[in-house]
Amino acid sequence: MQRMHLIRYFCNCDDKDSRILDECHSIFINTSGCSIKVSDYIKLSDMELRKIVVAPDSFKGCLSAREIAALCETAIKDELPTAETVVCPLADGGEGTVEALEDSFDGIPRTVSVKGPLSGHVDARYLISKDHKVAVMEMAQCAGLCLIGREDRNPMLTSTFGVGEMILDAVSKGCEKIYMGIGGSATNDGGMGMLTALGAEFLDNAGNRLSGIGADLGSVSRIDISGISEKIKNVEYVVACDVDNPLVGERGASAVFAPQKGADPDMVASLERGMVNYASVIKKEFGKDVAARPGAGAAGGLGCAFSVFLDAELRSGIEMVLDAVDFDDRLDGADLVITGEGSIDRQSLMGKVPSGVLKRASARGVPVVAIAGIVKDYEELNKSGFTCVFPIAGGPETLEKAMERTQASENVVRTVRQIIRLARVRS
Repeated sequence: MQRMHLIRYFCNCDDKDSRILDECHSIFINTSGCSIKVSDYIKLSDMELRKIVVAPDSFKGCLSAREIAALCETAIKDELPTAETVVCPLADGGEGTVEALEDSFDGIPRTVSVKGPLSGHVDARYLISKDHKVAVMEMAQCAGLCLIGREDRNPMLTSTFGVGEMILDAVSKGCEKIYMGIGGSATNDGGMGMLTALGAEFLDNAGNRLSGIGADLGSVSRIDISGISEKIKNVEYVVACDVDNPLVGERGASAVFAPQKGADPDMVASLERGMVNYASVIKKEFGKDVAARPGAGAAGGLGCAFSVFLDAELRSGIEMVLDAVDFDDRLDGADLVITGEGSIDRQSLMGKVPSGVLKRASARGVPVVAIAGIVKDYEELNKSGFTCVFPIAGGPETLEKAMERTQASENVVRTVRQIIRLARVRS
């Protein structure tokens, strides 16, 4: 009770008493032991909440972004039923983006049977706008590591063919713009599989057509893209790419990412030689030096294929996602934004969902509060612009307990209710 009285006093102090704030640096607010500046709470309590935007990422391994957003909305309605709540679950453009955006993107889900990363077919899901002009996809739906058992992972054999089939399906429906997340790939084929599905041909020295898997990279002698229709080429492609790795070299696709996809040292060396050959053929036939191009090594060279052959724009994942859901429009008239992810620290400021949300909201002068299962680096987070950052734990508990769905759900609702109550202190 003393703590709430203290907060109430400072929230009602006049400007002339602001010197008191300089003398009172911080107080402890909850049993998790986080120290929050009183001035941050006063900023929060000055708000008149008519419209609140809820824009979280998932709490990985625990709750999806859609579930977190729904829980936040419930908590807000419990405390402030008259407020307009805009629910906008987000992702960073990697695996899980399509699922996260089902409630945020103004469109409908579509499922299509395409070739998987190895043999057989998979049901790939993507989102397409109601007018069929725009689609949101993720390559992990058809060529993701999540689709292959650990014992079957082999980037010499995997292919992005299914990615091309997804694109063909969307274009056949009239799609003119495609947002593509390329995180979580199981492939290292330089995007040859995707391009083959779109109509390209990769030929060896004898003129034989290659299938377009990782093992074919070293055999490529000629690339024929005449079979890719103008309709495919004229689509606007925006690709989520949060790595700047080149196609080849110590930081290239094969050296850095192939081991994560099941490659042993011999495979890595073979894939690297193949990728060097692939880059040289592209340079010889198309006059484009892609070997050291930033982002070309993303998703096993898929970034290269998109940028060279489809003239795609490689963008930050969260920036791509925010554009896809028209996030700036959702911020119109907002008084507060609540975002979050499973763990927030200084690394969250580098291209993660909370930092992307903060950047957009701050440009409009809208305060942002973040919640997370684990919070570190409070000072840096506050200095970056977050009004407040709250850990959701109600007290000491094991990580296993904190990540139980029921417990985590209760923690989210309780924390957001307290945020809203605090923001209403003046009233």
